[in-house]
Amino acid sequence: MKEQTQIPTGKVARASKFIQTGAKVGGNYLKHYTKKLFDPEMSREELDQSNAEDIYNSLSELKGSALKVAQMMSMDKNILPTAYQQKFTMAQYSAPPLSYPLVVKTFRQYFNSGPDALFDTFTKNAVNAASIGQVHKATKGDKTYAVKIQYPGVANSISSDLKIVRPFAMRLLNVSGADLDRYMGEVEEKLIEETDYELELTRGTDIAQKCAHIKGIFFANYYPEWSSRQILTMDWLDGHHLGEFLRLNPSQEIRNAIGQALWDFYHFQIHELRQVHADPHPGNFIMREDGTLGIIDFGCIKVIPEDFYTGYFSLLRKDVHTQPEEINRLYNELEFLSPKDTPREREVFMELFQAMTSLLGRPFHSEKFDFGQEAYFQEIFQIGEKFSQMKEIRNSSQARGSRHGLYVNRTYFGLYNLLHDLKAHINTTKPTWLM
Repeated sequence: MKEQTQIPTGKVARASKFIQTGAKVGGNYLKHYTKKLFDPEMSREELDQSNAEDIYNSLSELKGSALKVAQMMSMDKNILPTAYQQKFTMAQYSAPPLSYPLVVKTFRQYFNSGPDALFDTFTKNAVNAASIGQVHKATKGDKTYAVKIQYPGVANSISSDLKIVRPFAMRLLNVSGADLDRYMGEVEEKLIEETDYELELTRGTDIAQKCAHIKGIFFANYYPEWSSRQILTMDWLDGHHLGEFLRLNPSQEIRNAIGQALWDFYHFQIHELRQVHADPHPGNFIMREDGTLGIIDFGCIKVIPEDFYTGYFSLLRKDVHTQPEEINRLYNELEFLSPKDTPREREVFMELFQAMTSLLGRPFHSEKFDFGQEAYFQEIFQIGEKFSQMKEIRNSSQARGSRHGLYVNRTYFGLYNLLHDLKAHINTTKPTWLM
């Protein structure tokens, strides 16, 4: 894969890249509709592939928050056309890497020497590259390390990137600037935290210690003496990412073991620690053929406020949907409903959120759940499709849901997708107050 020798870091340079990408996409649409004049039966597949290629190539050059958005979108297999989902998935661990001289420059900034002076061996080419940083493999003595290096300028460009994206997001999501800013503030806060590798070292160490008792999972040790705000050194964990692992054709027993470890890890964090590893994409998990699971990348941690936790998970109680006053109270507290809603809007959104919470809460309502069943995920998709066609939802300009739900929802969505890909059968442990 071709390496980058520089990254646009200035506001003008990054904004220009966004504009160039928009021009390319506009050109793709023009070519598509010109061809369609001569072939009315022509599908959008070629257009989607061209747009996905151009958008991803531009975002991968910008890296940082721009590429992180693509990574987050790739986790939702229903929100994007297949061409986009497949291309954006590369942002999870296969983005174009940074050239070695820029890696050396970062090391010298923090350690006054290059990586070769600190380690016995250090790969000049990245072994993995994602949205915010890339990973190199190093050795010293008989130990092997993963060394994550942050791309230059990423932290300083977050605010300006999000300001560029803001008007596009307002149009795409059909919400007001004030409503959108509630969520953009949450996203910006998390992205800034993700660029602080010293914070990640502290959080990763803390969560690993607190979750050490969970069966079937393992963590890397971190090394502060070779780490800084933009460099993070940890143990190298052998194993496979999800796609590689599934190509090994593991048995159902092994799939179930890894799936159970995933479920137990997230259950303990959310219901006991009230904080959670909120970036559950396949690039952040190492799977082994013995059925054990390695957890990496603790840059994105969502601390869950107690009042939000109580209201959010109260929606999963089996009896809550038979209590109109209680469900109305919870929906208002969680900001699913707005005082500005018309009676018809209130009726439609009540129906939508009751259908979604009932469906997404289904795994909690049984002792065991088969995440491999296609019908369940099709049902989720069909409900989304049904309501997206309703004019009350299409025309609503009100943002829905507490800002705290943004990363909690993302966490469960990512977890459900991982378990579905594993076709795992899970013992769905839950808090006693939900039973």
